[in-house]
Amino acid sequence: MDQRAVPKSALRYSIVVLGLLAAGAVAVARDQPDDAALSAGSFTIQRFDKAAFSEPAPVLNAKQRQLFMAGRSVFHRLWASVNSLNGDWGLGPTFIADRCSVCHVNVGRGSPPASRDEQLLSMLVRLSIPGEDEHGGPKPHPHYGDQLQNRSLDGRNVDFAFAGSAVPAEGELYLDWEERTVSFADGETAVLRKPILRIEGLNFGPLGAEAMTSMRVAQPMVGMGLLEAVPEETLLALARRQKAQGFDGRPNYVWDAVNRRVALGRFGWKANQPSLQQQTASAALGDMGVASPLFPDQNCPPVQEICARHLPGNVPEIIDHEIHTVEVWLRGLAVPARRNMADPEVRRGERLFAEAKCAVCHVPEMKTAEKFLPMPQLANQTFRAYTDLLLHDMGEELADGRPDFKAGPRDWRTAPLWGLGLSQTVSGSTTMLHDGRARNVAEAILWHGGEAEVSRDAFRNLTKAEREALVRFVESI
Repeated sequence: MDQRAVPKSALRYSIVVLGLLAAGAVAVARDQPDDAALSAGSFTIQRFDKAAFSEPAPVLNAKQRQLFMAGRSVFHRLWASVNSLNGDWGLGPTFIADRCSVCHVNVGRGSPPASRDEQLLSMLVRLSIPGEDEHGGPKPHPHYGDQLQNRSLDGRNVDFAFAGSAVPAEGELYLDWEERTVSFADGETAVLRKPILRIEGLNFGPLGAEAMTSMRVAQPMVGMGLLEAVPEETLLALARRQKAQGFDGRPNYVWDAVNRRVALGRFGWKANQPSLQQQTASAALGDMGVASPLFPDQNCPPVQEICARHLPGNVPEIIDHEIHTVEVWLRGLAVPARRNMADPEVRRGERLFAEAKCAVCHVPEMKTAEKFLPMPQLANQTFRAYTDLLLHDMGEELADGRPDFKAGPRDWRTAPLWGLGLSQTVSGSTTMLHDGRARNVAEAILWHGGEAEVSRDAFRNLTKAEREALVRFVESI
């Protein structure tokens, strides 16, 4: 750990070492939760290596730490087919990965494939057709469901294949890239790339002209408990304030399958998940084919007869208690402190960030509710994720053409920025935006359109030194 990167102001405060010194982690106590160095209040730690996103918050009690470690184990669990001796039964019949940690490397972000011959792994493809399902969400494709599964229990994924066990994958997913050059006001140029989805080997007929697809890259998972603990009224107040400034941030309202009602969405690229419980159970089924009490039915549309005949691993394959431990793990993950805050270039970049109106949507500071029963320590926390959790029209260039509850074809949730500068260290990936097209902060800004066009144009008109300062600031968050 490079102690020189730690803000001096943060180190003045008390520290608590909860058995983490051997791993190189030093936890910040809650003496000064309003200090801007504390990205996540008392959930902040001073750790900047590969495990920066993986540590428990120092304020967890003994019982919570026990559940946290159990949830971490579920996150890393290898799921296998019912006829395998390796891993826990429950994988498939069709899936994308056999464990959560394959896509969220070290709890960090995913990345596009390294070459056009490699299939998508830490990315997925949402799928729907025009219309809505019974709860107002996207209408699944009749033959392929709501997510294309490019892996399956086809006899090569299991240890002991037997007659009739092979389940065909739905298809193969690859990316091609289209490049273009854009210019800054000072004459410098940048090369932008856009992914073109290539679907091959569909096993259940063509998708059809009306099918809508949307690529999604795996997101970092730190700080999700704090985002869950923000009161709904806080987000609605942000939306009202933005309207007064000429912006149009809007909440997504989605189906809450846990409470059987419509609720505000917080998680996912289009804010289409209302809670960590539903996010966890949905990802288990959609990404690994692991059924839960909340989502007990496998991803087997009627035309996929072999898929439907495949024996489940268990019934259910992941139980409520295991889902709960993952919730505790997600809520209890610590967030790395901000870095290099005293650097004059970082301070200059922060001022430019505000002047370009980036901070209108990437809101620098929020506060959690006065009470939060699922994890009381998350209450009354001031944190700095640089998001508003609202939907914004990001323009035609970033549009996926696919609505998702109240999110339109051009709408995306404002992505949190905390920990961005550590992404390369943590997971080896610096890719940003929903489909991983941006390879760095500058490219991500240059793709902004719609409501963010004013910020993009302001960035393009900066001098090279100013652009570098703004990027340096974003990477310090």
